[in-house]
Amino acid sequence: MFALRAGTALPSAMVETFESPTYKITIVARWTEGDLGCDDVKYVGVNKRTKKSIVLIGRTFYSMGADGVTPSHFLGYLFKNGRTIYAVYDDGELYVRRGAKVLVEERGVWKQ
Repeated sequence: MFALRAGTALPSAMVETFESPTYKITIVARWTEGDLGCDDVKYVGVNKRTKKSIVLIGRTFYSMGADGVTPSHFLGYLFKNGRTIYAVYDDGELYVRRGAKVLVEERGVWKQ
């Protein structure tokens, strides 16, 4: 248990599920109210065929505003596992690559 000073924002959490033909991914994002981005996002991915799973910690990512510094539009979630990068886009795309090689590129749907 921890004590909060008066005026301190409480942490919030959000859970979403993304499903593509091959994967079911649960995203758990924890952030402090008032923060724009989130650096505490958990990815729990399960391959529907093999039943293998992976858990990753990542962050949200955004397009940048005209000033090149201010985030403007939420794009999705980004995770790294060594040289492998996992991106789950808000518009319904799962994209996994290792270096220049694309390992997975699938469309899916977000379920609440």
